Amino acid sequence: MAKFIIQGGRRLQGSIAVAGAKNHALKLFAAAVLTDQPVSLRNVPEIEDIFRLQEILAHLGVQVHHLAHGRYNIDASHIQTTILPRQLVPKLRASILLAGPLLARFGTVQLPHPGGCAIGKRPINLFIDAFTAMGARHTYQRGIHTFTAKRGLRGAHYVFPVISVTGTETMVLAAVLAKGETVIENAAREPEVAALCQFLKRCGARISGEGTSTIRIEGVKRLHGGATTVIPDRIETLSFMFLALAAKQQLTIRQCEPRHVTVPLQLLKDAGAKFRVTDSSITVLPWKRLRPLEVVTREYPGFPTDAQPALTVFLTQIAGHSEVMETIYADRLFYSDMLNRMGAKITIHTSQHITIEGSTRLKGKEVDSPDLRAGIAMVIAGAIARGHTVIGNIYQIDRGYEAIDQRLRRIGIDITRQN
Repeated sequence: MAKFIIQGGRRLQGSIAVAGAKNHALKLFAAAVLTDQPVSLRNVPEIEDIFRLQEILAHLGVQVHHLAHGRYNIDASHIQTTILPRQLVPKLRASILLAGPLLARFGTVQLPHPGGCAIGKRPINLFIDAFTAMGARHTYQRGIHTFTAKRGLRGAHYVFPVISVTGTETMVLAAVLAKGETVIENAAREPEVAALCQFLKRCGARISGEGTSTIRIEGVKRLHGGATTVIPDRIETLSFMFLALAAKQQLTIRQCEPRHVTVPLQLLKDAGAKFRVTDSSITVLPWKRLRPLEVVTREYPGFPTDAQPALTVFLTQIAGHSEVMETIYADRLFYSDMLNRMGAKITIHTSQHITIEGSTRLKGKEVDSPDLRAGIAMVIAGAIARGHTVIGNIYQIDRGYEAIDQRLRRIGIDITRQN
């Protein structure tokens, strides 16, 4: 199994570019299934989740052409099956996004229970309820969810009981070809949701309200192809910000979208952190003393749960008592035990509440990458620690961060990949 080996304490230098957003690119690949015309994508991150989705699409008969780095053409005009492969779907949570387009376009789909990061229960009841509200019939047998809508999906007025990004996107993808109007209330407002809707509109969908909590979709008979560019990854932006802050060193993060991280930026500014911000870059400035933070993860535009592990590493370097409350996913804080092994002073009060006593000097240890976001937190911890850090299970990191070792070496971090 591949590992990262990091010699900590190196100085950061220069700048690092942000890749395309994983959580936008995956949805665009799924959206391409809605049309029999080609879809062209740019700025796609070259990550394992994208590669797994390509394998699933190939199984369905979708032709995915990798033209160059970050550039893909997708042709779903000759889909041969709507049965998603049992051997591949459990490896990728985002595979559930294909259910809506297949059901809307062909009237049936079979979906094994999807996989993904092990960060607490992530049930699919929201998707089942949304599809059945649109007239689909659902059965579950031997680990396979089957949805059928022989007469096509119909528009529905649906209120999500909890805000769900993937749930919102899945219902949008199903509703664009449904008969009549669909109204989604308590919809997710994330930039990736709005960007997906905007692309669908360029392909002929009739959508309004994207970026708000109420989205309206008037179904159309068919969509045409289109081209778009994947937006910058706001979670990667924050990961690099917390790397620089944890190291107390200057770093410029370029090709990003600062408007998508305004709440975290303001939170950090209130603690005393200094930044230089342009339309497409954020420069983190060195610091000597910051105020401790109390952070509660929230849906967008609040502090994102996916940036919480990287934040926690940074908080170990602030003198005083900081707190983190994780409100989105249960069981997402247990990586804290590994930080404690490295010298952090973190108390786990519940599965969703920790306190951090800083500042502490971290020491290199052998740790693991339990999931994607905890994995990048271990990389940041290793980069600022004294001595060697060995990180196992780095496939989890490769799922969402493109060639992260190569990119970090360019800014001065001593990191090598050992296969």
